[in-house]
Amino acid sequence: MQRMLLHRAARPLVFLACLLPFAWLLGAAMTHALGANPAEALLRSTGDWTLRFLCLVLAVTPLRQALGLTALARFRRMLGLYVFFYAVLHLLCYAWFDMGLDWGEIVHDIPKRPFILVGFMALLLLTVLALTSPQCVVRALGGRRWQALHRGLYAVVPLALLHFFWMRAGKNHFSDVAVYAAILGLLLAWRAGRALRLRRGAVR
Repeated sequence: MQRMLLHRAARPLVFLACLLPFAWLLGAAMTHALGANPAEALLRSTGDWTLRFLCLVLAVTPLRQALGLTALARFRRMLGLYVFFYAVLHLLCYAWFDMGLDWGEIVHDIPKRPFILVGFMALLLLTVLALTSPQCVVRALGGRRWQALHRGLYAVVPLALLHFFWMRAGKNHFSDVAVYAAILGLLLAWRAGRALRLRRGAVR
């Protein structure tokens, strides 16, 4: 498995695999296969895929350590950029289908609706992380500063979950929220425990 992950074809294949949900949604939209309310289906699906890729990003380090697959680290930045990609698609679906791409109305609408506001805050954080992901920025900032900045991903998690919770609250659909909250909570708890163990080891 380690050898496969290090193969030069691995990154392009992972890149294309991450595009499959987008390709499926695009194809379904063009063939009218999204059901009675395609706008809602696209909005919901792009939000779901944003959360799924967020789970994948946070799962890279635990899986890398548990399975001994150091090569998994090669894909973490790519997966992080796909979190941003699907979050932008989610915003564009809202801007197009709900607001008719009237950016003035969008600017006024965001602070009036709390669930949109927290989602927009999460997207702003993801934008900062995406813009600082190139290797040249890593070199300019230095490894420690860059890592400290990219811990901002942890702040995205509660904002994204709160956004998702408020979206589902209107229809009393909380089962999906509970699943994502449990997965993301476990991944953050693992990281918190790891940080605590490293700190104790450093003190000793």
